[in-house]
Order: sequence, then structure tokens, then C-alpha cells
Amino acid sequence: MEYQTETHNGFFAMMARMKYIGRWALMRNAAPENISEHSMEVAMLAHGLALLGKKRLDRQYVPERIALLGLYHDCTEIITGDMPTPVKYHDPQIREVYRRIEDGAARRMLAMLPEDLQEEYAAFLLPEAASPEEKLVVKAADKLSALVKCIEEEKAGNQEFHSAKAATWQALQNLHCAEADIFCEEFLPEYYKTIDELS
Repeated sequence: MEYQTETHNGFFAMMARMKYIGRWALMRNAAPENISEHSMEVAMLAHGLALLGKKRLDRQYVPERIALLGLYHDCTEIITGDMPTPVKYHDPQIREVYRRIEDGAARRMLAMLPEDLQEEYAAFLLPEAASPEEKLVVKAADKLSALVKCIEEEKAGNQEFHSAKAATWQALQNLHCAEADIFCEEFLPEYYKTIDELS
């Protein structure tokens, strides 16, 4: 696999800009969320799902690798911005074009690294580097993070996320990810509790 060789070592400085890119742009938010926060949560959830799969379902995951796939899953949005889900998935042609744009953005990010690091990061940034099973776990973690956001907004009295919560729940079910099913049964109810109840 060939990578671009003209680098300026801007990768980490670009990654630091994730915190400036807001999510849920079409929604009124009680608590704004950026893609840096979201990516950390997805990494944590993906790691947890991978461990559930490994311990409960005899999967051959490497949970630490899946955590890193989750951590970097949205980093191309530093270049592309966060396209709202209703727009991104409205039309298959739009989705395909956006997928190509994301691929180009990932390669641009790789080019911001020294040559001796590009192959290491390609394993987490390029879509073809992840197996279908790994992609499913990260996708489920991404949907779980969105579902958690909807729950938190509803708890804050924001009904703006009511339909988004229903749609996200359905999207999560449509993935048919056994690890996510276990998570929803065992861990999701805790998100409805107050800090006092959790303590």
C-alpha cells in the first residue's frame, strides 16, 4: 500500500481541532457535544463491546485495537465537517459521494504524518483496514453513543431528541449486534439514573 510522502507533521495539531466541531447541528442541545467528546465515548463503548464479545460470545477481537478504531472513527470530520445524519443517509448517491470524500480526507490526514508512522495509523484511519466484524462493533458503539446523548437530553427536559432517540434505537437494533444487545440489557438502564442513584 502506498501513502503520500509530502508531510508537514500536522496530524496531531489537526486532531486537536476535533473539539471545535459540534455534533447535532440541526438540533437544539441542552448540552453541546463535539466530535472529540463523542470519539472518546465511542472508543470506550467499542472497547466494552469488544470485551463482551470476547468474554461472552467467544469472539476473536483485539479490544484495544477496536478501541482505537472507535477513537479515530470520525477524525475525517476535521476536514469534512459533521454532516447531519438525515442528509448523509437521505440518498444512496449522496452517501456514496460522501464515503469517497471521507476516504480522501483519511488519506490527507495520513499525509500529515512522517512516513515511518503512516502505515501504523493507516490501520486505524483507512476504512479498508478494519474487518467487517470490527466495523460492526464500532458502528454499534457509535449508535450507542448517540442513544446515550438522546437519553441525556431527555433527562435534561429537552424533547427535541425524542424522535432521534426512537430512530437511533431502531438503527441500533437493525445492526443485529449481539454485543450491543447485551450492553443495552445490562448497562443502558443505568444511564437513566441520577448521580445519587448511581452512587
